[in-house]
Amino acid sequence: MDVKRDILWRVYLSYILMVLVCLLILGKAFYIQQVQGKYWRSLSDSLHQKIVDIPADRGTIYSEDGQMLSTNIPQFDISIDFRVTPLHEKSGLLFRSNIDSLSICLANLFRDQSADKYKNDLTRAYEVSEGNYELRKKISYRQYLALAKFPLFKLGRYKSGLIAEEHNIRLNPYENIAYRTIGLARDENKVGLEKSYDTVLNGRNGRQLVRAIAGGVTVPVEEGLFEIAPETGKDIVSTLDVFIQEVTENALKKMMIGNDAKSGVAMVMEVKTGKIKAIANLGKIGDGLYTEDLNYATRVTEPGSTFKLVTLLSALEDGKVTLDSKLDLEGGSWNYAGRTVKDAEAHGKHEATVLEAFEESSNVGMAKLALGSFNDHPANYFKYLAKLRLDSISGIDLMGEGAPIIHRPESRMWSNTSLPWMAFGYGIAIAPIQTLTFYNSIANNGVMMRPYLVNTIKEEGRVLKTISPKAYPWTVCSPNTIKSLHIALEGVCTNGTAKKLFANSLYKVAGKTGTALVADGARGYADGIFQSSFVGYFPAENPQYTIAVIIINHPHAANHFGASVAGPVFKEISDRLYSTYIQNKIGVTPNFSIKDSQLFNYSLSKISLQTISKNLSIAFQDSSGARNEFVQLKGKGKTMNAANDIISDSTMPNISGMKLQDALWICEKKGLMVKFVGKGKVIKQSIAQGEYIAKGQQIQIELN
Repeated sequence: MDVKRDILWRVYLSYILMVLVCLLILGKAFYIQQVQGKYWRSLSDSLHQKIVDIPADRGTIYSEDGQMLSTNIPQFDISIDFRVTPLHEKSGLLFRSNIDSLSICLANLFRDQSADKYKNDLTRAYEVSEGNYELRKKISYRQYLALAKFPLFKLGRYKSGLIAEEHNIRLNPYENIAYRTIGLARDENKVGLEKSYDTVLNGRNGRQLVRAIAGGVTVPVEEGLFEIAPETGKDIVSTLDVFIQEVTENALKKMMIGNDAKSGVAMVMEVKTGKIKAIANLGKIGDGLYTEDLNYATRVTEPGSTFKLVTLLSALEDGKVTLDSKLDLEGGSWNYAGRTVKDAEAHGKHEATVLEAFEESSNVGMAKLALGSFNDHPANYFKYLAKLRLDSISGIDLMGEGAPIIHRPESRMWSNTSLPWMAFGYGIAIAPIQTLTFYNSIANNGVMMRPYLVNTIKEEGRVLKTISPKAYPWTVCSPNTIKSLHIALEGVCTNGTAKKLFANSLYKVAGKTGTALVADGARGYADGIFQSSFVGYFPAENPQYTIAVIIINHPHAANHFGASVAGPVFKEISDRLYSTYIQNKIGVTPNFSIKDSQLFNYSLSKISLQTISKNLSIAFQDSSGARNEFVQLKGKGKTMNAANDIISDSTMPNISGMKLQDALWICEKKGLMVKFVGKGKVIKQSIAQGEYIAKGQQIQIELN
């Protein structure tokens, strides 16, 4: 009995202990759930939920004419979670019934592989229940919309496993057009307007609570629930004009390719406002390949002869000389303080006026002009540099503009030759944008405008801020000096170094050529690298645009003068702007002051000739015969004669100068098959005038 009692006591004790342990566990569970439940639930949620940033859309950069220059576009990375339950229900019926049609749709959309290949890849990933199968990266929004309607995918992410991660990329729709000016929007390498207006364009990121699900993908805890909503960046409207920018870049690139130049910049500024209408920066990256690699407009360089205008202004304003004052040009070579000043070309001239020395871009003349005016008080010369703001940056709204390098009399770099060499643009360095701004002030009758690139800041189409033109509160010189500078700059284009360039121009140009030997890094001047420049404005009597062209040529380039390298770029730009924006709009009288002594020979309809003759009151002699529809207009100067039936049976007529419509009519009437390139009027024909032709023969014509 004692043994039995002892066993029962132990059983009861064990039972009681078990009951106590169970009660303790239940009590602890109750305590955790009811008392500490909130704490543990929040801790559990924190392991699966988090707050993430929602990137804000960056604002768009527009041109002044409303074209998008830089904007955000969405891209999508597409993956599939093959572990979702609906894909495996009923032995995978949903997947297997859609895989064939889905594969065909994918092959047709992306065109990178066959439908069978897509089917095999997708089936293999499905069979191993791959959780994050990468289907395609960086697809466009249009492709994503099409994808979302495909078989299986149209059922949504929770049935098909389709996962689309959206992210924005920055796109320049015009690619390289003004690329360095508009800039890049990469976090580590912003430049241009993208950098200068980064805080405006960037917006403010939002915040959102998300929960992790299968495959490492996160979803909002509640759709549309934000801690902070993202704030889209503001838009900016620039001063750039797409047409002017294209004209400027094409003209610059054509010359640089033809002359195998190293780098170049061309800029167009609106005279009255200071708006920058175009900046083209091109650097050589390979054989005949050029791209916008650096912003040469804001990089300092020796200006060369375009700086002579500063010297002329300073001397005239100081009252020491006039345009008629005499200078000895020393035949083009002059020894001073142990160094030799040389003109670009040996001319043998001695006595010349200040105007003639400037028109011919004489280094000797400008050096003597500076010494005669400022040698005793060089500080007076720098007083004018400060007034012209050439000792400080231009203030354009682009970050990274280089500060001018100018050695002053108190500097240890100053010597007896510093002033005369500075007079013709050596021994100093300024950015092309500063040269453009200075010349624009002369075009604007002494009023200097701050160059700028942004007109307005907008938010959802509503103007938040308008940036107005800013004129500095002083004139750069007196009205008499301005008048003399206008005469001098026009003289360069009619009598001086740019005489040939603008000999037959329909409008007057005022400008200055520049040819400077520039240093090539540590090699100094040994490589014989010349910088060709032309800076000026037009039409001279009512200036609308100021243009600066600066090109760095390859070593020992045979063609390196400003008038023959930079000048033609200026003229091509100005011709296009004159015909597009200026002619017939501001009442500029065509430049007929220069007598045209060249022969001309054009073909046109007799009706057109009669209309022209009547409207311009220019008489012509008609010996073509009453029945001729088209005539050849020949002459010299104001002598014009309409003669010859150009529609002969067997020879090719001259169609130069004709509109495309007239040229086609004539060529097709003669049975020719026409191929043409360009727009405008005919400038070239593959079959020369007078050659025998046959029906069905092909002719190629080029329009201007």
